[in-house]
Amino acid sequence: MKRVMIVDALNAYFRAFIVNPSISIHGHPIGGLKGFLGILQKLCRDIKPDSIVIIWDGPGGSRKRREQNKNYKAGRKPIRVNRPSNLSSEQQQENMVWQQVRLLEYLNELPVIQFRFDEIEADDVISYVSRISHYDGWQKVIVSNDKDFIQLCDDETVLLRPTQKVVHNKMNIVEQFDIHPRNFALARAIAGDPSDNLDGVPRAGLKSIAKNLNFLREDKDVTLHEVFDFCENTDSKAKFFTNILSHKDVVISNYKLMQLYAPAISLQSQEKVHYTLNNFEHDYNKTEILRMMNQDGFGVFNWEDLHATMNRICLDKALVKG
Repeated sequence: MKRVMIVDALNAYFRAFIVNPSISIHGHPIGGLKGFLGILQKLCRDIKPDSIVIIWDGPGGSRKRREQNKNYKAGRKPIRVNRPSNLSSEQQQENMVWQQVRLLEYLNELPVIQFRFDEIEADDVISYVSRISHYDGWQKVIVSNDKDFIQLCDDETVLLRPTQKVVHNKMNIVEQFDIHPRNFALARAIAGDPSDNLDGVPRAGLKSIAKNLNFLREDKDVTLHEVFDFCENTDSKAKFFTNILSHKDVVISNYKLMQLYAPAISLQSQEKVHYTLNNFEHDYNKTEILRMMNQDGFGVFNWEDLHATMNRICLDKALVKG
């Protein structure tokens, strides 16, 4: 089975920027840039993908979700490195933006597909790409630390969470959470998500949800109406059920924001995804990459595994064309 690696780019980039202390030979921080390429190399070594799709959050985030809930992702603190720095907060932000823009230029020289659409979150594009007919019969490996993508795991799709060093698949998700991936977004809608500034039902975490709504572990889609109906008709007097019923509006709103089964991606963007996947030229400009690394003062950087993967992808595509 062929394998496509779908990378939540900003998730990986922020992780690299925060923890990688690399300084260029010119004295400038390049941890986000160098760290991301290092992450990409390790992923290529471990996953051995036949195709790579790197998906960025679009400028402005998700307009549709902000229209649904003005508090969505509000109040997030600026991204900062996890070590002492001589740069001010403003200078760190400027450097972070420069490194990200420069990283896009590096990736443009590799045989990897990139998507970035204004006011559309990467989550929606990742969902759309993972379910597109272009990759039918392929194994889809989504790379992100975000639990939101658990809902997309099925017979062909797994989620690699690098920081947690775990690979979620349809079977071990049910074993770990007692909730089927098909119903994971619903469970999360009840629990809420503090990282996205979304309150949930009081005292309703994933463990209590799995215990009290044990039908969510079944391999079938459960609707919000079925959950509310169950809570209304249960003989149990537990506060858990009345809390859900008194927070129906919260659960419904959260579900609209969290579910990725019907991704919030415009028809125009969908058409661009189809066109790009069908017509992408897998070019690899090693000479330009080396020139850029030298210009940016990379110093020593062993990228042989990344280089080998890029060569293999180009060769495979050339053989298909031939």
